[in-house]
Amino acid sequence: MPDFVVMIITGVACFADALIVGFIGGIAYRKRVAEAEIGSAEEKAKSIIADGQKIAENRKKEALLEAKEEIIRARSEADRELKERRNEVSRIEKRAAQREEAIEHKYEAFEKKEEALTAKVRRTEESQQKLDELYAEELTKLEQISGLTAEQAKQELLDRINEDLEHESAVRISEIERQLKEDSDQLAREMIATAIQRCAADHVSEATVSVVPLPNDDMKGRIIGREGRNIRTIEQMTGCDLIIDDTPEAITLSGFDPVRREIARLSLEKLIADGRIHPARIEETVEKAQKEVENAIKKAGERATFETGVHGINHELVRILGRLKYRTSYGQNVLDHSIEVAFISAMLAEELGVDATVAKRAGLLHDIGKALTQEVEGSHVQIGVDLAKKYKESKDIIHAIEAHHGDVEAKTLIAQIVQAADAISAARPGARRENVENYIKRLQKLEEIANSFEGVEKSFAIQAGREVRIMVKPEQVSDDRMVILAHDIGKRIEDELKYPGQIKIHVIRESRAIDFAK
Repeated sequence: MPDFVVMIITGVACFADALIVGFIGGIAYRKRVAEAEIGSAEEKAKSIIADGQKIAENRKKEALLEAKEEIIRARSEADRELKERRNEVSRIEKRAAQREEAIEHKYEAFEKKEEALTAKVRRTEESQQKLDELYAEELTKLEQISGLTAEQAKQELLDRINEDLEHESAVRISEIERQLKEDSDQLAREMIATAIQRCAADHVSEATVSVVPLPNDDMKGRIIGREGRNIRTIEQMTGCDLIIDDTPEAITLSGFDPVRREIARLSLEKLIADGRIHPARIEETVEKAQKEVENAIKKAGERATFETGVHGINHELVRILGRLKYRTSYGQNVLDHSIEVAFISAMLAEELGVDATVAKRAGLLHDIGKALTQEVEGSHVQIGVDLAKKYKESKDIIHAIEAHHGDVEAKTLIAQIVQAADAISAARPGARRENVENYIKRLQKLEEIANSFEGVEKSFAIQAGREVRIMVKPEQVSDDRMVILAHDIGKRIEDELKYPGQIKIHVIRESRAIDFAK
């Protein structure tokens, strides 16, 4: 083998040995480094554990110290509270001992007083016994001297006293009765005079006609309309008769029902102011006037309650009360009359020491039935009683309404006061006209008879009761039936009513067709 090959192999072998030695040396070095790092880590871990143990020991010691301090504080606080409570118990025991000692002293004093009282009672009994014996001896001596026993002497004395008292009582009673009669008569006159003077309300007799002023006489023709269609529509819608005569610039409205007459008056005034007068406009205006009158009725009722100071009346009863604004009795406005009776009743009640509030309420509501006499059968007294019961008025109010005309006996002072106040208001000079009541009843009866027939929609008594205008339902009453209906109504009026002259029965049948252009 050549030398250079040997040299190469030898060199390679040496290089391999060097590599192996280097690798083994690297491994040994890395082992030493790792062992050194592990040793360092173990040292650090031991150091950390030692530090942790020191910190734990320190914290444990601190906690033990804090616990010991807390225990010491709690023990100190408990000792202090215990000491205070012992002191308080000591004070209480001391006060109890003092009180017990005071009670013992008082008890001893009471025992001494009881002994003294017992001795006094014993001495008093002995004295009373001696007095009884002396009284018996004196009584025996008096009986021997007078020749009468004690009972006989007592009876004789009582008889004499009774005789004297009877005579004196009779004289005194007679004098009291005489004085009472004089005083009561004088007081009654003064009370009535005072009530009248304090409530001197004005009364104006209302007529059954209203006059509507016109801007000019040309307006009369416009109100009449073509072939009288406007005036017929107004009369049919309102139930009032329009009298158009030679009176310059004026139209007269005639009708017994003041509510209808007021609606007609307002409607005419609105139509005249507007200038557009035709059937459709008339119907619209009359409806608006009816709403205005209803509103005025409501306000009139509220005004009456406000003026009189009567509160708590049912709102429907207030509205019915307002209808009295358009109701008259012998020409006297019934609402004003009711307000006046309320005031007079309150004044009389105050003079007599009775509840003036109840008397005023009864006076205001005593004629409430007159508001519905045109709609409900029966007298205004019975209607008023039914209304008061319906709207939960008190028994005193109901009885006052029932008794104010003497239909039943007045059993309460309130009812008697309302009777007197009603008579005072009605008797005021110029307050009433005697012929109006019968006149209104006759007109009401005319309408009642007409409305009782089948097919009649509504009816109106006009021209002071000389004509009855009757509107019928066209679907129920034919043209031929109208003639028979007018005859039957006329026959019944002749049988049931008494009236001067003659009454015209005017039956109206009207068919309407209404549509809208859209």
